[in-house]
This record gives sequence, structure tokens and C-alpha cells, in this order.
Amino acid sequence: MATATLARHSLAHFIDLESLKYSIAAQPVSRRQSLHLFYHRCYYHKPCSVVVSMNGCQGNPRDRVPVGSIETRTFPAVTSPASATETLNLAISELKASPPLFTSGILRLQVPIQQQIEAIDWLHSQHHIHPRCFFSGRRQSKDFTEVTNGNGFQKSNNVVSVAGVGSAVLFRNVHPFCYNDWKSIKRFLSANCPLIRAYGAIRFDARANISSEWEPFGSFYFIIPQVELDELDGFSMLATTIAWDNAFSWTWEQAVDAVEATMTQISSNVVKLSKEVTRSFIISSTHIPCKKYWDLAVERALQIINRSSSPLNKVVLARSSKIVIANDIDPIAWLACLQVEGENAYQFCLQPPNAPAFIGNTPEQLFHRNCLGVSSEAMAGTRARGGSMALDLQIQLDLLSSPKDHLEFTIVRDNIRKKLEAVCDRIVVEPNKAIRKFHRVQHLYALLAGELRSEDDEFNILSSLHPTPAVCGFPTEEARLLIAETEVFDRGMYAGPVGWFGGGESEFAVGIRSALVEKGLGALIYAGTGIVKGSNPSLEWDELELKTSQFTKLLKLEGPSRQKIENSGIII
Repeated sequence: MATATLARHSLAHFIDLESLKYSIAAQPVSRRQSLHLFYHRCYYHKPCSVVVSMNGCQGNPRDRVPVGSIETRTFPAVTSPASATETLNLAISELKASPPLFTSGILRLQVPIQQQIEAIDWLHSQHHIHPRCFFSGRRQSKDFTEVTNGNGFQKSNNVVSVAGVGSAVLFRNVHPFCYNDWKSIKRFLSANCPLIRAYGAIRFDARANISSEWEPFGSFYFIIPQVELDELDGFSMLATTIAWDNAFSWTWEQAVDAVEATMTQISSNVVKLSKEVTRSFIISSTHIPCKKYWDLAVERALQIINRSSSPLNKVVLARSSKIVIANDIDPIAWLACLQVEGENAYQFCLQPPNAPAFIGNTPEQLFHRNCLGVSSEAMAGTRARGGSMALDLQIQLDLLSSPKDHLEFTIVRDNIRKKLEAVCDRIVVEPNKAIRKFHRVQHLYALLAGELRSEDDEFNILSSLHPTPAVCGFPTEEARLLIAETEVFDRGMYAGPVGWFGGGESEFAVGIRSALVEKGLGALIYAGTGIVKGSNPSLEWDELELKTSQFTKLLKLEGPSRQKIENSGIII
């Protein structure tokens, strides 16, 4: 009875077959074959008396020890997605005859594909399956430039992008993300199985009321995908993940049936997206706040900042823009278009069932952890790119010499350094202040790196770094309160952490340059700008327009003339 009660209030929800609106199609096996496996197992022994609860902040902490078995099985490489799907279907059917010894666990079956399939294309082909997620790390391109003192920084990662559908395990709740929630996620992860990951996002302000458009996401939303396509350098990987826990009345047999049902919906016909969307007239565009009330909000913030008795140095005010167009917006097609100019940024998508998609193209890293090594970035100050090399250099020098932008940047950099010093033995800042250039904008930038004293400090890094002064302000609590008093819309997961947890590695970006998109309802596009002493309301509004233009440019049938663009120093 106690177990059933805990399961009903579970934070980590296993898929219920009764909720599926289709029957499990029989999978006839036309031929039997011997599958040669490469096993990577990680077993944990758990006292049988422990009552497992996945309800993060409730239950005994002992209940958040790792599940009984964490395992990855790799099959021989194949030449196509269809062959990979066939291999996985055969492997799943054979699992029924060999149940595991453990009452809880997670098993990943993966098949390498001898071609590099773009994860975004595969995800677009699975448009009927929800929830779904997408995360793409940075890919360096010719448009990416980092100006330093000669010591550039470049991170390489074998995994290019990951697209997932369905949920082997889902973590969601309306209470603020806490340490026990983090432990509940980590119990399914192991450094020995690095591609078993939980992808998701956390609200900017968990204490704020959740509006209807953000309600399906809760205060945080993470999934370990049931089926995923990993895009790697030179090849791809199709994988399926099975998770079970008898304590939740979710058995091995039920988990296998559930993944088998999802596999019947997987399309092996992957069509390459054109990276262009159909241009359409904007029927309506509504800003919250409008220009008049934006000016008033900025002026009020400046009055508070300029008071000698006020501790507030910076506040980041944001705007929500609702765009309605003549035809539906496909969030995955939109995201694919953003990749064209954002190869050096993070792209992400998170979409619960019967909910809009949260998508974004963010340049800002919150943190990256690999074992005990951790890094974070300070980014502030924004300028457009120039229409010529000479103009671009002029804009760069203006940004580097701007007292207002220097103040905004140093607040961000020094705050991140202070927070890292609390959990790291030594912090290295290199470069200390540089220009990071993207396709459309350029920012002041610094990289900070250190070594954690314990892997458990990962949660402390996440909870202390978010929100950074770059998206909230400084001091944090004073800025958060002013934002809550000023903004009349729900930021939701805009400007919150978005990324993934793994066993030995985790990475989170800051969910800026983002939008909430739903077919038939248009898009809510979010952008913010830092207000410090010397800020000008009209110039800050122009910065909002620049930041949202990566979305709005995809919609307009006509744009400004090339001559006007070059004269303004802005590449649209």
C-alpha cells in the first residue's frame, strides 16, 4: 500500500501502457540470428528493505541509491536507420525470454550507423511521438570568432547532437528543483554508461506562479529518452532505453512492452530538412511590455540602481513577444533554421505531450562538468556584427572600451568566479576579458575553469550559478524581486538552465534566445537585456529587437534593404 501511494505521487514517472492510444503491433521475426554484443555493465547492490521513492524531496535519502543495474549493450554497426531499427526490434523481442535478476535497473541498447545522420532530421521524422527533446552542443564554424590575447579556447565533443522521443523515465514536479531531485535523477546514471543521460530544463524562478502555457513543464522537466538518435562525428547511433523498478509496480515486462510499442511508431525514413521555413505574413505581433511601459520599467530600475542606499547594481529585464502568422510554425523546422547561423551555439528543444515546444539557440554556457573538472562562462554586453570587416572591428573596439558594458560584464564574471571558488580548489580565468563573435552578435566573454572537490558539488554548482547576473542581475535576490515586481508575464524556462545530466559528465546552457512554439498558436519569443548605471531605455529596446530578430527574420516576407542594413552595422 505504501509503495502504491508513493508511486502515485512519483517524481519519476514510468510510461503507463494503458495511456497509449494504440495497440502493440506484433513483431514477427522472419529470421533468427546470433547478436554479438559488447557489454558494459555497472551493478549495484541495494538493501531489499529499502522502499524506493522517486519523489525528489520526500522519502528516505537511502531510497536514492543507484538502481540495481545500469548497463549499455552495443550491437554491430549497420548501414542505415532501417537496419538499426530492425536490430533493435529483434533485440527487444529476445529480452522477454531473459529477464534480469534485478528488481530495478536501466538498460540501453545501441546500434552504430555507418553514416552521419543529422539528429534534427531524424527528430522531424518522428513528429507524432511525444515527449521529445533535442540538444546540440557547440560546433565551430567559419562564422565563429573568439578574439583573445592569442589564447583561444575550443571544446571538442564527439557527440554532436542528440534527439529523443518517449520517456524511459520522466522527472517533473511543481516544487523547486532541490538536491533530492538531483539525486533521484542521478540514481539512473553511471560514468560507465556515458550516453544514458537525462535531458531537460529548470524554470528561471521556481517561486513564481506557473502560467498556463508553461504548466506542462512544471518547475523542472527531465527525461531519459525511450528512443534516441545520437549524431556523432562521422557516424550515428540509434538507441533505445528500458527502465524498470518493481517498487513502482513498473516491472521489467511492462517496460519492455512499452519500448516495443514506441518502436512501432519510429520512422526509418529520415528526410533532410531544407533549413528554410515558408515565409509568411505576421498577422499580429504583441510585446509585453510595449515600448511605452518598457521605458517606464527601465527608468524605474535606473532610479533604484542610482540610489546611494540601494545595493542593486544590475537587473535584467525581459520582454515576451507573441507572434501569430498565417500558417503553422513547425518548431523543429524553426530549430533547424536556427542551426544554420548558430553552429557555435547550443540548440535545444523540449516538448512534453500536448504542450508547446520550448526551443532556443543560445550562445551562453552555464557550466560543463567532466568528472571533477568544471568550467563556466561569463558573457555580457551585446553589439551587432558589422556589415564589413572595418565596421565590425570598429564595433568590437567600441564594445571593449564601453564603461557601461565593462561594468555589466565584470559583475557577471566576478560573481561566477566567487561561486566557483566556494566548491573548487583553484579557479583559472582565461581569457579574462575578450570578444566572442557570433554570426549576428558579439559579446564580452571570459572562460572560468576549476576542479570540484567532490562530484556531489555538481548540484551546488547548478544551484549557485543559476541565475547568473547575465540573466537576473546583482545582487541576485534584489534583482529577482525587482523582476517579479516589474514583469507581468511568466518567464517559465526562458533564462533557466537547459541541458543534460550524465554519470560522469553534465552540461547546461542558459535558456536565452528562446521561444515557446505551438502549431496553431504561433510563438512566444523571449529576450532580455541588462540594466546598469548608464543604460538607455531606447538602446536597450533596440538590443531586444536584435536578439529576437533570429526568430522574426524567418517569418517576414520582406526585409530592409541591404544598404540600410550595412549602414546600421547590423547583419539581419
